Amino acid sequence: MHVAAEVTVIAGLSDTAAPTVEVPQLRRRAVLAVWAVAALPMAALAWLVAPVLESRLSGVGGVPMFKALSVSLGLGLVWQFVLVVILVSREQRTLRWSSVRDSLWLRSPRSPRSGRVGGRLWLIFIPLAALFLAEGFLPVFWQPANRDLATFLASDAGRSFFAGNWGWFAVVVLMVVFNTVLGEELLFRGYLLPRMNGAFGRGDWFVNGVLFAAYHLHMPWAFLPSLADAFVLSYPTKRYRSAWIGIAVHSVQSVAVVALVLVLVI
Repeated sequence: MHVAAEVTVIAGLSDTAAPTVEVPQLRRRAVLAVWAVAALPMAALAWLVAPVLESRLSGVGGVPMFKALSVSLGLGLVWQFVLVVILVSREQRTLRWSSVRDSLWLRSPRSPRSGRVGGRLWLIFIPLAALFLAEGFLPVFWQPANRDLATFLASDAGRSFFAGNWGWFAVVVLMVVFNTVLGEELLFRGYLLPRMNGAFGRGDWFVNGVLFAAYHLHMPWAFLPSLADAFVLSYPTKRYRSAWIGIAVHSVQSVAVVALVLVLVI
C-alpha cells in the first residue's frame, strides 16, 4: 500500500538524548487509508467471517460464536501488527530496534515542561487507569448477547468451556497481547498519532481518538467508550510522546480479562 508523506517531519524522542529518527507526517488521505486497512478487515471478519465459522464449529450455548470471534478478530489484530511492520520498514528502510523505538514513540514518557524522562512521570498511569476503567460505566447501545464476552464468561456454557481448558486460555492471552500491545495501540498511538500533526495540527490527538472510535465497526456498541479514549489514551500519549502510556493503560483491560479467564480455567 502506498502511503504519501509530506516533507515536514518530526523526530521520535529518545530517553536520554536528542531525537535521531525522522518521522514523516502523513497527508489526511494517507491517515484515512491506514485507518481503512485496519478497520474494514476487522468489520468483515466480525460480521461476515465469524458467522460462517460459527456454523461449522462445535459447542453448546455461546461456545461456537466465542470460538469464531476469537479466531476471526485475532487474525485481524495480528494483521494490524503486520501492517505496522510493513509501514515502518518502508518508511525507515530498517527494522532496527533503535529506529522502530523512536518512530513508534516506544520511549519512556518525557515531561513537555521540564524534559524529565520516566521516573515519577509514570504516576500518571494511576489516574489514567482509573478513568479507563470508569469508561465501563458509559452507556452501551445495542450489544448482541452472543457477542458479549462478559455474558459468555458468566454463563454455564462459558464456565464449562474454560474449566481446565489451557489451550483456549493461551488463545485468549495471545489475542489480548495483540489487542493492546502489538495491535490497536501500536497502530493508533504508535504509528498514526506521531504522523498526524502535519495534517491535523494541535487537534491531532482528538482526531486520533475519533478514528479509533470509528475503527470499532466490528463492535459499534463500543463507539462511545472508545471515543473517551481520545482523552485517556491519545492525549496523554501525545503530551508525553510515549506510546507506552496508551499501551499500559489499555492493557488494564487485558489483565482483567486474562485474570478472569484464568480463574475459570483453574
